[in-house]
Amino acid sequence: MLQVHEISENKDAYIVALKKRGIDAKPLLEEAISLDEQRRTTQAKLDDTLAESNVLSKEIGNLFKSGQAQEANALKAKTGELKEASKGLSEQLDSISETLQKLLWTIPNIPNDLVPAGMTEDDNEETFREGEIPVLAEGALPHWELAKKYDIIDFELGVKITGAGFPVYKGKGARLQRALISYFLDKNVAAGYTEYQVPLLVNEASGFGTGQLPDKEGQMYHVGIDDLYLIPTAEVPVTNMFRGDLVQESDLPILCTGFTPCFRREAGSYGAHVRGLNRLHQFDKVEIVRIEHPDNSYKALDGMVDHITEILRALKLPFRILRLCGGDLGFTAALTYDFELFSTAQDRWLEISSASNFEAFQSNRLKLRFKDSDGKNRLAHTLNGSSLALPRVLAGILENYQTPNGIKIPDVLVPYCGFDMIK
Repeated sequence: MLQVHEISENKDAYIVALKKRGIDAKPLLEEAISLDEQRRTTQAKLDDTLAESNVLSKEIGNLFKSGQAQEANALKAKTGELKEASKGLSEQLDSISETLQKLLWTIPNIPNDLVPAGMTEDDNEETFREGEIPVLAEGALPHWELAKKYDIIDFELGVKITGAGFPVYKGKGARLQRALISYFLDKNVAAGYTEYQVPLLVNEASGFGTGQLPDKEGQMYHVGIDDLYLIPTAEVPVTNMFRGDLVQESDLPILCTGFTPCFRREAGSYGAHVRGLNRLHQFDKVEIVRIEHPDNSYKALDGMVDHITEILRALKLPFRILRLCGGDLGFTAALTYDFELFSTAQDRWLEISSASNFEAFQSNRLKLRFKDSDGKNRLAHTLNGSSLALPRVLAGILENYQTPNGIKIPDVLVPYCGFDMIK
């Protein structure tokens, strides 16, 4: 969430920056500034009214003590008027503050200067590419056909149990899935991240804290009777561990990783491009989250990109990195890099990870601050990345590593799997 004083100080620059998202932000920003001015004016009137009431109350007390009851009673009528006035001002202040808060919830983060202009994925900038696309034997299959052939993922069984988008992993498919989770976590821990196991359900405050609410409310599974939400990513519970905290500058950076199932309604998703593991309602993901000093957050983002790159390099999968354009940028992000691997059997790129810097956008919502060396409380910067989302990584391994004799397991995963081929 943007801070009103920064909106006031940078209004024109923010209007220009938000055009990268395809947003005419001028009316929103001007309304926020106007509401804030009304809020401050009303607060000042309320403060003055309460102060006058307090002065009169003390004076009334002194008059009663000195036996001047008539004069005291005359002033009591005035304090009654002030009490009614303060009540009205307080209600007015609450209404203005609530309206301002709801407006600020709807304004997305300001794109970093590096964010390219554009509205679709075609406008994203490719910044890096590595790995040779394998030449597959004639008759190579997409992963959903491989899953059926080798009996390692059962999509129909998932439909029977729950519905489309909830696959059942079987035998070596389940073991490969578990191997990927362990491998990703071990790589993150070795890089200095502390591992956490977190709840899969979060409250409304957590959803607002990291920006899933109200922006993505329709994409989250809601448990109505308890007013809880199934997490769309481990970013939500992990980042919210620090909601409302005041940390010391010496505590930074704070590095966290965790594995969770993730749940997304993916409303409106259909067609061949979401077949098999390409898009699911429940999937596994290993996440990394960083709480950083503002001066270091973009260096940290580069470090996250390098870390994810090393994991993909070790898996020997062809991949590329994209810097997202304004129209493709998430609501809370200031800058995002997407990782995509090439699915040879599908002849298309599949997104498998994102690494984002939210700057102070999330921490302002979370009230996550640190005390700097001058003793001043400042908002920290938050970052997160997938390292990695499993379904499309698994799809890429099945498709790119298929041979006439079976599916070869990447060398780095063999110690985790206990086998080197799926036959």
